[in-house]
Amino acid sequence: MNSLICAIEPWAIALIVLSCLLAVGLIVIFILVPLKTWFVALVSGAHVSMARLVGMKLRKVNYRLIIDSYIMARKGGINISVVDLETHYMAGGRVDNIIKALIAAHSAGIDLTVELAKAIDLAGSDVVEAIETCVNPKIIEVNDIAAIAQDGIEVIINVKVTVKTDIHELVGGAGKETIVARVGKGVVSCIGAAETYTQLLENPTAVAEEIMRRGLDDGTAFDIVSVDVADVNIGKNLGAKLEMDEAEKDKQIANAVAEKTRAAMVAEEQRYKAKTQEMKAAVLAAEAEIPKAIAGAIRDGKFGVLDYYKLKNLQADTAMRSSIAGVEPDSGDGEA
Repeated sequence: MNSLICAIEPWAIALIVLSCLLAVGLIVIFILVPLKTWFVALVSGAHVSMARLVGMKLRKVNYRLIIDSYIMARKGGINISVVDLETHYMAGGRVDNIIKALIAAHSAGIDLTVELAKAIDLAGSDVVEAIETCVNPKIIEVNDIAAIAQDGIEVIINVKVTVKTDIHELVGGAGKETIVARVGKGVVSCIGAAETYTQLLENPTAVAEEIMRRGLDDGTAFDIVSVDVADVNIGKNLGAKLEMDEAEKDKQIANAVAEKTRAAMVAEEQRYKAKTQEMKAAVLAAEAEIPKAIAGAIRDGKFGVLDYYKLKNLQADTAMRSSIAGVEPDSGDGEA
């Protein structure tokens, strides 16, 4: 065996070793390099080195998504590198979204740079939708905005706001909620400035024109294209309701004052009744002394029996006359 090995020429040994290394290299290439993806990129005019593909695979990057997006960018005339796409992917961005947005912006003539598209995507906004809104404005509905006109009538207005995205203000600019809040505030102000609700019914476009003049899209991610009043409804007559509430309050106050006055009068009446009873008691006490005085006068001989009977007859005659006249006679009888 040793003699056989010694018989082999050195160049043959080197050739065998080289063949083994080549075979091992090919096996490693087939294992590590995604040849299909590499070949697709090559024939699509978006060549990517095998080392770059191996690096993405080892870093557990979705190389198929990266390469497909890169091919799409090259076909769409977008100047972007694989490194940019890989970096954006590793930062948590949506690679396919920014490529679609860049192609759409390029076709529509919108100035959208790669860095701005990446910033918008990483900020959490849908950059594709933003570009679509730049081309085709969308409508934001602001419904049931209620306020009171100066005549006390409640007016309810529905508004449709047509907006398009301001790409350069999308990062850091206020969103849809700010537009809705500002439009609502503007409508409330317009309703409150109207002298009567009929002015708003006759000329609802004045509300839209006033809102457009105020520049409510400043500092937002949108440009307001138009404002349209979709509907104007009449609500409650709050002025009349407030007057009724005020009248009811005045009525309750008047009733309270009247009740207080009545209670004072009842108390005064009871006081006079008590005083009358007191006076009657005094009269009865005085009358009780009369029979004693008559008896004393008869004993002293100053008052005769005939005088007494005359007094009784006079009392009886007075009682009869009082009865006929319907007057209550005195209770004192003057008897001894």
